[in-house]
Amino acid sequence: MLLVSWIGKIIIALSRGLGRGHGSALPGLVVEKLYPNFLGRLLGRLPDGVVLISGTNGKTTTTKIVADLLRTDGYRVFTNTSGSNFTRGVISAALSQMKRGKLEADIAVLELDEAYATRFVDQVRPRYALLLNVFRDQLDRFGEIDHTADLLKYVAEKTSGVVVLNEDDPRIRRISRDAQVKAKIAWFGYDGQASQYYTSDDELHSQKVVASKSVSKQSVRVVGLNDNVATYQLADETRSVKLRLFGIHNALNCAAALSLVRQIEGDKFAMERVVDNLGKIRPAFGRGEIILVGDASVQLILVKNPSGFQLSLNSASGSPVMIAINDAYADGRDVSWLWDVSFVGLANVDYVSGVRADDMAIRLTYDGVPCANIETDISVATRRFVKKLGRGDGQIFATYTAMLKIRDVLEQMSNEVNNG
Repeated sequence: MLLVSWIGKIIIALSRGLGRGHGSALPGLVVEKLYPNFLGRLLGRLPDGVVLISGTNGKTTTTKIVADLLRTDGYRVFTNTSGSNFTRGVISAALSQMKRGKLEADIAVLELDEAYATRFVDQVRPRYALLLNVFRDQLDRFGEIDHTADLLKYVAEKTSGVVVLNEDDPRIRRISRDAQVKAKIAWFGYDGQASQYYTSDDELHSQKVVASKSVSKQSVRVVGLNDNVATYQLADETRSVKLRLFGIHNALNCAAALSLVRQIEGDKFAMERVVDNLGKIRPAFGRGEIILVGDASVQLILVKNPSGFQLSLNSASGSPVMIAINDAYADGRDVSWLWDVSFVGLANVDYVSGVRADDMAIRLTYDGVPCANIETDISVATRRFVKKLGRGDGQIFATYTAMLKIRDVLEQMSNEVNNG
């Protein structure tokens, strides 16, 4: 194992030298071929086990929230921060952090793609699993939505300790009734005033309210939302905190993280302390993070399916907007989901860009939203958009590969300003 890890580290160094960056999955792919049980051997040694987080929306941000909360409480955490949520991406992240053939960590908190999560649990049996939601995302990859739910159910069946489920997602809630799930069930969800902001996939596509009941008094729920102040309830205890994370969807992700951390920490968990720590957490890479370019402030928001896009739009600040849509494999080849999003709340859009800029412009036209500029070249559109902002604030909604490109352009522009 030590020899294989050194081979992986050499490939990492070569990848960086060739400009592939820290997030390259190539080292993990090579190690996976040389040593198929690498992850099982490596992660099986961690004293507090492995946490697996999966679902359609919110994996990256929720993984960061959980990892940050545990670190604040003294845990040594290994996580796949590069955003590569396939098994080879986890291996690449591990290789970068290994010393003398081992991870110096107490617990692993890992984000896994729904399909690759099933492969992962065949190698590594997680002690904890957090299953967030099921929405119609990348149907060209996953097929029907019930198939995605079946993938997550398999993860639950392989989890040894605790499975944390979304009590307000009917397909996730149904997993608790699977006879093959032997782990303890814990819950998160929403209630009270906050309920008006959230919809399940069924409600999103049918406009029909799906009945949902609180399954357990021990569920951690977001019960209030007001100007980014979120209120959480566990049993009879209620706590509020102002979040730095963008969007109403992240208030629910925080509830999921609270429920999971409670299960991991057990008697050490203190609601007041952990909720207060939520207020210190900053957005994950490209998930509402704010990038400064001179006097302009640009918020970059990843969108990849109708529910996430809708919730992000519902949280929009009213500042100038750019939308960039690509259709690469990582984005999802089928962009018909744009027609399930309502854009009527936007006054106008300054730029649309990306491979599917024309499709986006047509979609806006049907909702009566003026679109000032169509520019398929993302670099050109981003530079023009930021220049137009001047000293103001702006928001860019982008699919995954478009977001990566825009982020690079914004960092280049910021360096240009700082270097005169």
